[in-house]
Amino acid sequence: MERTVHVPYVLEQDESGVWCAHAWLRPGRGAHGEGATPQEATGELREALIGLIEEFGAPDLLSLAVEV
Repeated sequence: MERTVHVPYVLEQDESGVWCAHAWLRPGRGAHGEGATPQEATGELREALIGLIEEFGAPDLLSLAVEV
């Protein structure tokens, strides 16, 4: 079965110029990726999250529609 999982993440550049992407799949289960570009960092993060989902399963999600 295929399922789309939306995972919020943070992307930042450290003082040495390396891009870092971080996300929490669930409490105590996070992943990160690094790279010379934002695309490399998020690509590594994506692979790490896929591995976590394969090992621990996809998180339960609640979607909300709100006016802001």
